[in-house]
Amino acid sequence: MDHHIQQQPHHYDGGENDYMQQEDDWDRDMLLDPAWEKQQRKTFTAWCNSHLRKAGTQIENIEEDFRDGLKLMLLLEVISGERLAKPERGKMRVHKISNVNKALDFIASKGVKLVSIGAEEIVDGNAKMTLGMIWTIILRFAIQDISVEETSAKEGLLLWCQRKTAPYKNVNIQNFHISWKDGLGFCALIHRHRPELIDYGKLRKDDPMTNLNTAFDVAEKYLDIPKMLDAEDIVGTARPDEKAIMTYVSSFYHAFSGAQKAETAANRICKVLAVNQENEQLMEDYEKLASDLLEWIRRTIPWLENRVPENTMQAMQQKLEDFRDYRRLHKPPKVQEKCQLEINFNTLQTKLRLSNRPAFMPSEGKMVSDISNAWGSLEGAEKGYEEWLLNEIRRLERLDHLAEKFRQKAAIHEAWTDGKEEMLQQKDYETASLSDIKALLKKHEAFESDLAAHQDRVEQIAAIAQELNELEYYDSPSVNARCQQICDQWDSLGVLTQKRSEALQRTEKLLETIDQLYLEFAKRAAPFNNWMEGAMEDLQDTFIVHTIEEIQGLSTAHEQFKATLPEADKERQAILGIHNEIAKIVQTYHVNMAGTNPYTTINSQEINAKWDKVRQLVPQRDQALIEEHARQQNNERLRRQFANQANVIGPWIQTKMQEIGRISIEMHGTLEDQLTHLRQYEKSIVNYKPKIDQLEGDHQLIQEALIFDNKHTNYTMEHIRVGWEQLLTTIARTINEIENQILTRDAKGISQDQMNEFRASFNHFDRDHSGRLGAEEFKACLISLGFDIGNDAQKKTGMMDAEDFRACLISMGYNMGEAEFSRIMSIVDPNRLGVVTFQAFIDFMSRETADTDTADQVMASFKVLAGDKNYILVDELRRELPPDQAEYCIARMTPYTGPDAVPGALDYMSFSTALYGESDL
Repeated sequence: MDHHIQQQPHHYDGGENDYMQQEDDWDRDMLLDPAWEKQQRKTFTAWCNSHLRKAGTQIENIEEDFRDGLKLMLLLEVISGERLAKPERGKMRVHKISNVNKALDFIASKGVKLVSIGAEEIVDGNAKMTLGMIWTIILRFAIQDISVEETSAKEGLLLWCQRKTAPYKNVNIQNFHISWKDGLGFCALIHRHRPELIDYGKLRKDDPMTNLNTAFDVAEKYLDIPKMLDAEDIVGTARPDEKAIMTYVSSFYHAFSGAQKAETAANRICKVLAVNQENEQLMEDYEKLASDLLEWIRRTIPWLENRVPENTMQAMQQKLEDFRDYRRLHKPPKVQEKCQLEINFNTLQTKLRLSNRPAFMPSEGKMVSDISNAWGSLEGAEKGYEEWLLNEIRRLERLDHLAEKFRQKAAIHEAWTDGKEEMLQQKDYETASLSDIKALLKKHEAFESDLAAHQDRVEQIAAIAQELNELEYYDSPSVNARCQQICDQWDSLGVLTQKRSEALQRTEKLLETIDQLYLEFAKRAAPFNNWMEGAMEDLQDTFIVHTIEEIQGLSTAHEQFKATLPEADKERQAILGIHNEIAKIVQTYHVNMAGTNPYTTINSQEINAKWDKVRQLVPQRDQALIEEHARQQNNERLRRQFANQANVIGPWIQTKMQEIGRISIEMHGTLEDQLTHLRQYEKSIVNYKPKIDQLEGDHQLIQEALIFDNKHTNYTMEHIRVGWEQLLTTIARTINEIENQILTRDAKGISQDQMNEFRASFNHFDRDHSGRLGAEEFKACLISLGFDIGNDAQKKTGMMDAEDFRACLISMGYNMGEAEFSRIMSIVDPNRLGVVTFQAFIDFMSRETADTDTADQVMASFKVLAGDKNYILVDELRRELPPDQAEYCIARMTPYTGPDAVPGALDYMSFSTALYGESDL
């Protein structure tokens, strides 16, 4: 019997479960520092009682009260939550040893290595062995499960203490003995988790007694941690007992572990809610920007479509100036808004996709395609409007020129016809002498010759009036009235001329003589006078030219005219000689002619006056041609000035477009390097804007000079504008694509090396640099990355069809039916175009390593905050979450209606699912 009782001490080896190497094995020297033993007794006793009180009991003496094994078994049941074997109720030593062995067997069953601890030593009240056993229990049930970043239990507990006390400058936790002597470590742990319990700012490092007592008292009163040591025990010992300190600190860890879990859950929920709030704000911003842009387009298009012409050149030029203000001031900001709208839309969709949210669907009529369609309508109206304005200005210019020409010719003709009707209606031949009659007849013949010479002018006047009518001249009624009056008068002159001619012919037989000199004068003076009138008309004729060649032609014609002046002057001298001869004959023979020529109204004074007028108009014409020549030279300078800049800017824009395209497909450095490079290009492009503005200024000068062609360049301002807008849009979109790739990389956990590998493979097979892969290219790209494509080698089709792609997915670990596979294909190639973009490619590749929050994770986090209930209370949300995010949840959660519902209960499960919408691949 005694032999059975005296068992050998237990020796348990935990193997892989040996969770902690004891620093001081209890069987090494069987000695224990008296001060440490005192601290362990006090600490271990308080720790045991903190658990035994749950069963309604406690111990007073640690080596005495565990000798029968009953309270030891009860302690293990309380801390493990498991039932041990039924204890022996006898009072004999054998019963006590049996109970203690049951306790030791239970400890060993938990993977604990017991070294040199036997039931007999416990029953005999061996203090060292009893303390060693209790320390083993504390290690297994209070410290073993503490692990921070995969460290051992002791290291994990130490790391937890270091992290929690890191913000406190007077605390430096390096161990579990002297680092805690000043008490600030205990106070810092409490203040970090419950700052309202301790005024940490008033604590002093040189007052350890106050610090330790403050921490122990507060922990016992508010944290339910019994006082396991006295401040004197720690302060009065050179090196406090490590096991006692670890036991005490582990109680703080367990007291705050629940708060740590709640904090983690709250942080996860805050992160999810912040993403949702940010996305909602982006959606609101998109809707407002889209509405404002569409409203501006709606107001602007009717203005551009208005084709009601103005009646005057000044009014049309004002319309042109308004249009220039629109192109220069009003439209550019809208171009930037449109580009920003597309960038915001793409960024929002990327963020929604990366956070597993449903794609954003704008309001009806506000899709990006709706914006593009409306913008296209605006561009079409704008192009037609500018062309219409220029045509109308050219038409009005032509009309003003014709109207002025009409007025000049009409005024000359009306001046000529003035008094002609009265002259033709005279009856002077009735009382004239024979010589007078003959003179009247000759005079009338000269008039008929003059009348015939003016026939062309009347026809020109009528032709000009007809052209003004056809061009819809606004003052056509007055032009028509004046033309009709001239034609009516011309018809009347014809009738009167015929009547007078017949009267003179009837009287001619009565006339016998006529002064040949008068007749000769009249015959030569009339055409010369007509020539001078024509010359004056030509010299005063307005002209409109558009090139230097045209003005040079007019100058040549004018020089030819001036060359005829000497001969004309000889004719004038000859005519004046006839007049002088007539005067000499009249004076010599005293002819009763009153010194007048009966055959013509033209006299020498009139010839001289008109000749002087012709000589006066010649230098004026010279000056007008010189000024016009200078204007055309200036126009040519403007053409060359515009062309010189346009021929540089146009190729520069094309080069920048090619360089941006090359950067977007080449892979040099990280995505951040590419983004930096692109932003440098964007800065150089923005810095180039003054050259565009300067070209716009030169273009405005050309338009103001009414220059409509330029043979020195193939670039028009419209080409430059379109190229510039495309360049701005391209660089902005390219930067946005790189930013979205960075978002994808960071959100999906893709390394830079992976991203470079994906980019290099994609670019290698994107041979046409289109930014898209065809089915065959996509297949080759997947093979280059190590994907098993399936039976394509046997088919030799050169294309990756649905079955091949499905085989590729299966080789990567996917096992799915037809419906799931069809859904994946619709995501990779949603429009079924047979091509895969780089973004879709990256999304597909990154899904394998994605580590994003899910609806289940968010739901589990809410469950922690709710204390494992199926619902969460309003007060719990407001206590665990920041105010704005708590109210965000309360406003969106529906009331919980389950069988265990209570007032104020909210359904966090349906809310978590709603955050993510329908689950995606």
